[in-house]
Amino acid sequence: MVPELPEVETIRRHLEPVVTGRRMVRVEVNHPRTTRRNIHPQDVVDRLTGAVVEELRRRGKFLFGLLDNGMTWVTHLGMSGRISVTSPLAARPKHTHFAAETDREDEIRLIDPRTFGFVAVVTPDELATFTGLGPDAFTDLPRSRSLANSLAGRTAPIKSLLLDQRLLAGLGNIYADEVLNRAGVRPTRPGGALNYEEIARLRRAIKPILSAGVAAGGTSLDDLAYSLPDGEAGGYLQRLRVYGREGDHCRRCGTVIKRVVVGGRSSFYCPTCQT
Repeated sequence: MVPELPEVETIRRHLEPVVTGRRMVRVEVNHPRTTRRNIHPQDVVDRLTGAVVEELRRRGKFLFGLLDNGMTWVTHLGMSGRISVTSPLAARPKHTHFAAETDREDEIRLIDPRTFGFVAVVTPDELATFTGLGPDAFTDLPRSRSLANSLAGRTAPIKSLLLDQRLLAGLGNIYADEVLNRAGVRPTRPGGALNYEEIARLRRAIKPILSAGVAAGGTSLDDLAYSLPDGEAGGYLQRLRVYGREGDHCRRCGTVIKRVVVGGRSSFYCPTCQT
């Protein structure tokens, strides 16, 4: 699974007391692809070493560490990346492609088997052309009217539109399915075909679903591709109503959950509750 907003927010909350106010005394990159968003891979090492993290923010699925040298430490976990916080003396797991040690002797590691994640350290000008993200789905959720305007005339399925980070930053495959189920909207419906009441229901569903995901520490599926920085699993798996439950019965009406492919992604829904 791709870590989504609740997983990244959970990681941010774990990392915040570890890195805020701390100086990075040693930085190591062990795979060139991990630093591909910098023109020169060595820039990540040179710009981060010696810098103090003044604040750790999140937008969508990105982590942003604001540094005292005016630059920003950006992390995205990609498909399989996870963050670990441990002692620099601890054995490193396979696929540890990045490590940064603080002046309190904590080591932050990016472990990323598929190398779709990345770490970058960028100037303000570089950051401005970097993300292209829409408003954050958790902290900056647009009003229903604004969301309706964004969906007007769109023929793409609403599931695909919810995954478009330019429209709304943070939702991924799991939580988009859960939001659509709570709102009673099928994932295959064209975005522009939703009426205002349906869009308002959709908007009202987003914050509770994401809040519950954050409170549970995110969703760790059976492969445990995502885990918290302390190694514990996120606990939202047992609360999922539709995602990954093809063939099971809807917890609301008892109808068998179906799976359909939308935009190349598996999508799960209840044929009765979602119209």
